[in-house]
Amino acid sequence: MTAQRLYLDWNATAPLADEARAAMLRAMDLPGNPSSVHAEGRAAKAALSEARRDVAALAGRDAAHVIFTSGATEAANLVLCPHFQMGRSPLAIGHLYVSAIEHPAIREGGRFGADQVSEIAVCRDGRLDLAALEGMLATHDRSTGLPMVALMLVNNETGIIQPVAEAAAIVKAHGGLLVVDAVQAAGRLDIAFHAEAADFVILSAHKMGGPKGVGALIGKGEVLMPKPLIRGGGQEKGHRSGTENLLGIIGFGAAARAAAQSIEGRMVGVQKLRDDFEAAMRRHAPDVIIHGEAVARVGNTSFFSLPGLKAETGQIAFDLEGIALSAGSACSSGRVGESHVLAAMGCDPKLGALRLSIGAETTAADMERAVAAFARIASRRRLAGAA
Repeated sequence: MTAQRLYLDWNATAPLADEARAAMLRAMDLPGNPSSVHAEGRAAKAALSEARRDVAALAGRDAAHVIFTSGATEAANLVLCPHFQMGRSPLAIGHLYVSAIEHPAIREGGRFGADQVSEIAVCRDGRLDLAALEGMLATHDRSTGLPMVALMLVNNETGIIQPVAEAAAIVKAHGGLLVVDAVQAAGRLDIAFHAEAADFVILSAHKMGGPKGVGALIGKGEVLMPKPLIRGGGQEKGHRSGTENLLGIIGFGAAARAAAQSIEGRMVGVQKLRDDFEAAMRRHAPDVIIHGEAVARVGNTSFFSLPGLKAETGQIAFDLEGIALSAGSACSSGRVGESHVLAAMGCDPKLGALRLSIGAETTAADMERAVAAFARIASRRRLAGAA
């Protein structure tokens, strides 16, 4: 009998939450368009508004400031824009500063030109170099417009928590705007607390147990907004036209509501499973490198390297064991390449690394199976090295 496969790649996509599945099944019976004024349209609009409130609450923001998008990548391309409006007046953003460990959706710079984007270094521990940020903003040419800084709250590969509050103080001191990618933090950290000072927050439904293909950009207010990326019928108050993905948004709202409940209590058990797994790895392979272990990380992520084992080889080996995990980010069209995150941390990017990421439904038995698989893979590596 073939063993059931084990999914340990929650940072790529979290399994659909029961609450989201149930909400979406109910939503299938809503025939109306949220923009229609008849009873069916009003019912759809009410469901949309409820989901908007739930997503806003997860980030500690007002529902009126939520713009639904097709995902975090679209949200990033919407907000990373040189052209803003402050009420009815245009406001120029002269330069975008992004950390060297950002997701490709941020590193590509959105609607800024390549010459308008600069990378901020990170320290060897994987956290943003605040002194480097200070230095870059101190020399920003304000004649071109305001500076914008984009920073992730939690790194998608290492799980390292970034110093967003400290960065926000620096950005505000220089009159800049701060965009926080909270995609990997949702349901694992209190976003409302950690990203309170951000001008804009980016979320993605499928990273927190919602459906794929829906995300959100959440502002602090409605006065300062980027130039629309998608124009048309004026949905989302004109900031993102197109009939709303009602089914996906309702699932997003239900997942956000579930993710907001007892975050700290839920993560205690998850982190213990992760920590026990890392301790077991050290017993079976004392030379294993656990990236980011010296600083604060979210409790569900382990990013590790086995010297002499290529990332793609390790990923295939786990897959043959019936276990799904990643070789870094899963958002690059299936490519397994060198990690820009490792390179930014001063590691040899050719070293490669594997990312195990889990959630509240992961069990101790699951992790015992992962440890056993790791032990076999590590043993084969030793035998290959001795041959």
